[in-house]
Amino acid sequence: MPNDSKEKPPICGQASVGSLGSQQDIYCQRQSSKLARFYAHPWTQILLISAICFCLPGIYNALSGIGGSGQVDPTVADNANVALHATTAATALFIAGLIFSWVGPRICFLIGGWTYALYTGSLLHFNHYANGAFVVASGAILGIGASFLWIVHGAIMTTYVEESQKGRAIAVFWVIFNLGGGIGSLVSFGLNYHSTSSTVTDSTYIALLAIMVFGFFLGLFICSPSRIRLAQLYKAVETEKRSIKGTIRIAVRTMTRWRVVGMIPLFYSANVFYSYQQNEVNGRTFNIRTRSLNSALYWIAQMLGGLLIGLLLDMPWFSRSMRARIGWVVLIVAGMVIWGGGYAFQLWENERIAAGHIQDIDYTEGSTSAGPIILYIFYGGYDALWQGFAYWLIGTESNSSNRAAILVGAYKTFQAVGSTMAWRINALHASALTQLGMNWGLCIGSLLVVLPTVWTVSDHTSVEAEAGYEGRKQETDPKTVHDVDI
Repeated sequence: MPNDSKEKPPICGQASVGSLGSQQDIYCQRQSSKLARFYAHPWTQILLISAICFCLPGIYNALSGIGGSGQVDPTVADNANVALHATTAATALFIAGLIFSWVGPRICFLIGGWTYALYTGSLLHFNHYANGAFVVASGAILGIGASFLWIVHGAIMTTYVEESQKGRAIAVFWVIFNLGGGIGSLVSFGLNYHSTSSTVTDSTYIALLAIMVFGFFLGLFICSPSRIRLAQLYKAVETEKRSIKGTIRIAVRTMTRWRVVGMIPLFYSANVFYSYQQNEVNGRTFNIRTRSLNSALYWIAQMLGGLLIGLLLDMPWFSRSMRARIGWVVLIVAGMVIWGGGYAFQLWENERIAAGHIQDIDYTEGSTSAGPIILYIFYGGYDALWQGFAYWLIGTESNSSNRAAILVGAYKTFQAVGSTMAWRINALHASALTQLGMNWGLCIGSLLVVLPTVWTVSDHTSVEAEAGYEGRKQETDPKTVHDVDI
């Protein structure tokens, strides 16, 4: 007969008495502790913010990567992008970054995460009512919301893991995040495979909208920095001033450091090439289904580029200062090669446009489509190299989430200023060759300006350096990971 006396684990939440109740309380506390440790584990939060960005900006990227956000005339989407980047520039640094310091990452995300679904809904509405003003207004609101989301993401990715693992955190994030763009674009490719229109179908917008809504609700599980079990994060938090005045002082001191000033052109140039690549290369060259396929390949290339730069910047056999220099060399060499290939493509494309060939290349035309598609793939990979390196440089400046939020706010502000300029130039129909030359020059020029910052990256960010953001030194309790309360 079966042994009915075999012990079964107690059930948490039931009323209990005596010694059995005591055992049940201990068991439940242990189970709760395990769950809390898992929830507050740095890599749990890295994976969570990656999944959120998969559903929100990743899916947004899939939509915008089609060219003109899936519309025949990209002008409305261009103007919406101008509004988006203008409001991001206005809010990311001295509004969203400071609010992050006061309310933390979860509330900061909830303030802005819903705006992605609003923008996608406005494009669905435009398909039926051609209300361009609603799309532009939604783009402006999305710009504000995106500044909150990206600051939360940047602070988590650059401070929630050990210094030796920051490259891997960037790699993991970039793979999962751009998987959203890749899958979203493949969904669009399937839904538009037999379409003869140059506008995506309603079902495409609805499918992407549903994913965005799900991503917003994932944000409820974002964890506060104070609960993360990481000694360096705890020590960095200990150097922070909690008052509004102290927070503003940290922001000003952070932004006036010469090393950060040297990064500003790098930040400015981070997205300037999107308008050219998405509208002039992909949007003007290929038909709708090939644009969707190219968009998927672009974001998949971003996954590979992010993985490459992340692993490169975490190589254990080199010091952090040497890894910074290696990353810089990779960026400048790859930039010269890829933009040089883009120049050759644009000369060829200009001849095609002069002959009346616009939005006509299909991926099945191997001899014609192969070269431009491969170039577009390399454009995607280079974007990941650039942004991964920028985020890693931010991570070398501080282990504090609040200071990282200021730095990421600066990154998103200047990135948005550059994007606003580029999208506006695209909306004004500047020649494609002019746009390419501008992008090429800005990328290489900003790498030259940031070289002194790269050359002076330290091998470790000390607690004294963290306190130095406030112009003072401060002693901190040398707690280990196991001493940090969760």
